[in-house]
Amino acid sequence: MRVVSLACSNTEIVCALGCADLLVGVDDHSDRPAEVVARLPRVGPDLQIDVAAVARLEPDLVLASLTVPGHENVVADLEGAGQPYLAPQPVSLEDVYRDIGSIAQALGVSERGEQLAAEMRAALAPTTLTSPRPTVLVQWWNRPTISPGRDSWVTDLIRAAGGCNPLAGEPVKSRPLSDEEVAALDPDIVILSWCGVAPEKVRPEVVFRNAQWQGVKALKTRQVHRIPEAFLGRPGPGLVTGFTRLNEIVTKVKSQGLAGNL
Repeated sequence: MRVVSLACSNTEIVCALGCADLLVGVDDHSDRPAEVVARLPRVGPDLQIDVAAVARLEPDLVLASLTVPGHENVVADLEGAGQPYLAPQPVSLEDVYRDIGSIAQALGVSERGEQLAAEMRAALAPTTLTSPRPTVLVQWWNRPTISPGRDSWVTDLIRAAGGCNPLAGEPVKSRPLSDEEVAALDPDIVILSWCGVAPEKVRPEVVFRNAQWQGVKALKTRQVHRIPEAFLGRPGPGLVTGFTRLNEIVTKVKSQGLAGNL
């Protein structure tokens, strides 16, 4: 079977399922596992996939995605080219587990898919931390701040880690926030997970210089942290690493008595 992956999360899922040898091409952003993707042809960035290049690889299955606005155009192009595809669109952690199962079934390794999902469920089991839960604001972007809402697996991760997303009640995947809104939310913790930015280029000092945020608890208590977007924004096995870091941060804030009264 020949498989082309058009999203980092799909590439990581295929490899975690033990099917790396089936990959014959990946998108430009797939970077893990490094030893696997280094040998594979690239077919373009996620929103500008070269469908003709995909077709030349003669895949039996293309693993696309609908997690980011604009991906639907890629899927439409695949349909137009007659390429067989799956395009996961997860919202919750349960969706992530479901999609792992769907990909595993398509690759003929259903049992391994069940095992991987079970391993992730165990690793992402909710913490037993008691109230108050620290409020955790995740920044997908800084100018303006863009943060996840209710319809995001990140909200599930924050909850499982013992925290609370202050936008958890809003029925959106994410939305922009003004500086005034962030100040009013007054989060206990701010997580910088900037999309498309290399981890070493994510700069907390940019947040600390924001004049309108100077009264925010997270800044006053120095609880501004970096978690690479690769470990929070990709709906796949890497979420375990992101959750582990979230849990460490939330636990420390709780132990130091820095959480608000929720």
